[in-house]
Amino acid sequence: MSFSDEVRKEICAGINDKDKRFACLYGMLLFSRILTAKRICFQSKSITAAETFGDLFNAVFHYKAECRKSEYKNGKIMYIYDITDRKLIDEVLAKYRFSDGERSMNSEIISIGSLGVFAAGVFLACGSVNDPEKEYHLEFTSPEEKIAEELIALLADIGVTAGITVRRGQYIVYIKGSESIEDTLTFINAQQCTLELMNVKIYKDVRNKANRITNCDNANINKVVKASMKQVEDIQLIAKTRGLDSLTEELREVAEIRLESTGLSLQDIGESLNPPISRSGVNHRFKKIAKIADSIRENGGSNEK
Repeated sequence: MSFSDEVRKEICAGINDKDKRFACLYGMLLFSRILTAKRICFQSKSITAAETFGDLFNAVFHYKAECRKSEYKNGKIMYIYDITDRKLIDEVLAKYRFSDGERSMNSEIISIGSLGVFAAGVFLACGSVNDPEKEYHLEFTSPEEKIAEELIALLADIGVTAGITVRRGQYIVYIKGSESIEDTLTFINAQQCTLELMNVKIYKDVRNKANRITNCDNANINKVVKASMKQVEDIQLIAKTRGLDSLTEELREVAEIRLESTGLSLQDIGESLNPPISRSGVNHRFKKIAKIADSIRENGGSNEK
């Protein structure tokens, strides 16, 4: 089951009284594919949304609308309700105060407490939300620009900023960002899905942090190995040209330890000395060795034994 289907099932389960059925159906009708005085057409690829439309329409208008199926080549099914009975359409237009050929939200029809249920109906009609494991994206496909802009204004009232774009002749109201999507899902009464999204976000944050730590550790390991190999190269050059006996005792001491144990850290080397010295002290000695090796290189490797 997709995350969108989870949201649809949760909000449908909460539509359980007369006022909620009325408000939810209003959202589904207002954002349906066709809404005119001659024809009302609601269609959805979601069987949950389709069955809910039929149940709500029957509950509000005491009419059992017929649902037909249209199958695509890829096997997906479109569920379609086509209402052409003029008397029934007139009743729908009058009850919801629809004007023929013009769609607009009428806040007087639904109480303040039902705005979320109305928005849930809009989601059932034309909404979808991506799997939060992949990306944070929720969108509504609106048949007209005016109600798309009105939907953006409604979302703004709950603190959600939405954008709008045009795709294949339809107006897409989209929401990015996990927090905005969480607020929207909560508004349309999909609280469990909100919690699921939050849990996914927490998991992703922890996983990303762990990956950053691992990458940082790997980078540090690579840095240590690279530094160690450079130190070995410098020491071997000195041994080949001047001999390690040419080094002072303190430099020869760390040089011999490095040749024996290339994997030791500077701190490990410092602790193995007698008396022990700090990491910065060991690093200072290797800088002196590097300076001697660089001098040999500058002279073309002269003074070779």
